[in-house]
Amino acid sequence: MDAGSTFLLEVELPPLPLDEWEDTKETLHRYCQIVGKVRMELSPPRNHWWHVTLYVTPHGLTTGPVPYRAGTFDLSFDLLENRLLATTSEGGAFGFALDDLPVAEFYGRLFDGLGFLGIEASINTKPFDLDDEHTLAENTRHRACERSHVRRYHRVLAWANQVFGEYASRFNGKQSPVHLYWHSFDLAVTRFSGKRAPLPEGTDPVTREAYSHEVISCGFWPGDRNVPEPAFYSYTAPEPGGLTEQLLSPDAAAWQEGGAALLPYEEVRSSASPRDTLLGFLQSAYEAGAKTANWYAADLEARTPG
Repeated sequence: MDAGSTFLLEVELPPLPLDEWEDTKETLHRYCQIVGKVRMELSPPRNHWWHVTLYVTPHGLTTGPVPYRAGTFDLSFDLLENRLLATTSEGGAFGFALDDLPVAEFYGRLFDGLGFLGIEASINTKPFDLDDEHTLAENTRHRACERSHVRRYHRVLAWANQVFGEYASRFNGKQSPVHLYWHSFDLAVTRFSGKRAPLPEGTDPVTREAYSHEVISCGFWPGDRNVPEPAFYSYTAPEPGGLTEQLLSPDAAAWQEGGAALLPYEEVRSSASPRDTLLGFLQSAYEAGAKTANWYAADLEARTPG
């Protein structure tokens, strides 16, 4: 057994009930939208919006290197210390604490700091897919950012990121990084069949780019109004006939209306082997999608070099 697997087997996952930290989650979601929009504004486009996402780090979340003029900079959330940090390839840096910081003040401090570093950026301040009354630059309602809550969330993210990486290693085809989409606030990894997908007439540009090709995607989200608990999910797009008739593992996993497979986080956390439980779910959902969508699954399996 390798060291990575040992870590995954031995880790004790914390509970993450949505109602205990929903205020903090809503604030952090909006912080991430602001930071993600900066990356989107300054990064060259990538297929399927891969140029806008955030990545899990040992301390939190980051944009990774963002190109600017002759160098780069990054924006990172240190969720262990509850801070936003910015660094540049020329040695510049700034940071500030997130404790009880209104979204509007986060916005102001971030852009003041970018200006101090000589970085010019502007973003669309309308929240994406959120029903807020105010823009991100004006939002003083969302201000809770309890450090014990973001630390617990990061522990779950770091673990899920590692298991998703292990799952990704089993696939030899086109595949996304493991990354966090800030619009929906979910950590995801997506596999592609290599075949183009038909899209309905009038599909909006965001969806058209995201689903231009056949995918089987899986991920983790901390919960929302529609699913009021943290959960792992998988879906196949376009949804093939017979998908929801396929078996899922473990028994607690279930197909939802709309064709997504869902496994509550608590079922994973409380299982004898959370790693094996999650990997079993991801694999069973992938096999269900690959079978019913007629993917050339055998050609897409990863092979050990040598």
